[in-house]
Amino acid sequence: MEHDATQELPVTPGVVAGGSTSVSDEVVEKIAVAAAKSVPGVAELGGDIARFFNAVLDRVGLDQVGDARRGCSAHVTDGSAVVNLVLVIDAGHPVPQVTNEVRAAVASAIEAYGLRAAEINIRVDDVAIGSPPSA
Repeated sequence: MEHDATQELPVTPGVVAGGSTSVSDEVVEKIAVAAAKSVPGVAELGGDIARFFNAVLDRVGLDQVGDARRGCSAHVTDGSAVVNLVLVIDAGHPVPQVTNEVRAAVASAIEAYGLRAAEINIRVDDVAIGSPPSA
């Protein structure tokens, strides 16, 4: 086989194959949780029961199980996301300020992934008394 040579194929830039793309609810939940945790004044995510089970998992060495989506549920339809968050806020941080910053951070993060943030609903479930407010 003396004539074995690599053949270069022409590539047309800008041509994209057809098809559809969907983003799962779980992906949006992970994005939203990461964004919410980045906001000063957010101590934790999740309601009482979720935090209880997380504490049990921490004690048995499974501290990463469920953390990525805890405290968040999301539903994606036609490129729009509805996100529901449950927060624990550090004592000394004004609830309206923290929730507005969480909403902005989550919306920005979701939109960076090409989705539209249709709703970001937040329920403040608790206040972390032992945590000093961060400046």
